[in-house]
Amino acid sequence: MRIVSLIPSGTEMLGMIGALDSLAGRSHECDYPPAVESVPVLTAQKNPLSQSSPINALAIDTQVRESAALDESLYVLDAKGLAEIKPDVILTQSLCSAGSIDAQAVQSAVDAMRSTPKIIELNAKSIEAIFDEMLMLGNAIGLEDNAVHAVVALKQRMDRAQEHINPYVDGPIVGFMQWTDPIFIAGHWTVQLIERAGGQHPLNRTVILPGSGAAVGPQQAQRVAGHSIAVESQTFADSKPDYLVIAPCGVPLAQAKSETDRLFEACPWFRELPAVINNRVAIVDGNQMFNRPGPRVVDAQEFLIGWLNDCPHLIPEDFPWQQFR
Repeated sequence: MRIVSLIPSGTEMLGMIGALDSLAGRSHECDYPPAVESVPVLTAQKNPLSQSSPINALAIDTQVRESAALDESLYVLDAKGLAEIKPDVILTQSLCSAGSIDAQAVQSAVDAMRSTPKIIELNAKSIEAIFDEMLMLGNAIGLEDNAVHAVVALKQRMDRAQEHINPYVDGPIVGFMQWTDPIFIAGHWTVQLIERAGGQHPLNRTVILPGSGAAVGPQQAQRVAGHSIAVESQTFADSKPDYLVIAPCGVPLAQAKSETDRLFEACPWFRELPAVINNRVAIVDGNQMFNRPGPRVVDAQEFLIGWLNDCPHLIPEDFPWQQFR
């Protein structure tokens, strides 16, 4: 079987279930596990602006909005290279046109091919959906047992970490910047991670799934959050976060640090946040953690629980973060 993954989370899932030997093509953003570096790249950015350093957050946001208004992708697909690979399976997504090549572009390329590969869309919006997609992917490529073992191991890690949380007290308010200019706060699985780590995310809380019934409220899998939303700086400041995570989507750690420095120097409201005053600001590599709906959400969960609950031994040794100031 020849698999092409055009979404980083899908590539990480393949690695987790032992299918990297079948990976014949990838997107330019698929960079983990490290073994994928030798696999041919089939996508590229139309505009390299978001690769500049330091980041120009407002310019990138403008680029994303303009592309969305024109219903255009931010990326290009090497359709000829894809056809030459003759894949049996293609992994893609339609959840976020700003994050990866979209399913429509992939379908257009496949329509021009002689063969007809199976297209699998990975559009998880919750932790449970991420695990379900891993199981679905394992079944689709003949590695169902591997996928089951991988998901069980991931769930066990989450359960062990959550034993360090007191579920009967109101935890700290956690601010999460998924983008900084304008401010986009956490959505989907990231809000679940925050709440399951004992924190509160008042600007975009989880809600009970429709039809779940009143008694199911405490059950974590039945509580989901909407997409990431933009908020005004004053609204964010008024939430008075006790802890603050800054993990701009798709941005490596060094650039996230530069953007945090800019906020501190240019924005009085930022300096007055309780999290900043009390030195509780974590800068995280948003390119690797939190923003990919793949198996490393468990690493992110362990980090949050360890950081928020003063259990540093839970934080993975290689977790890409640093404390601000």
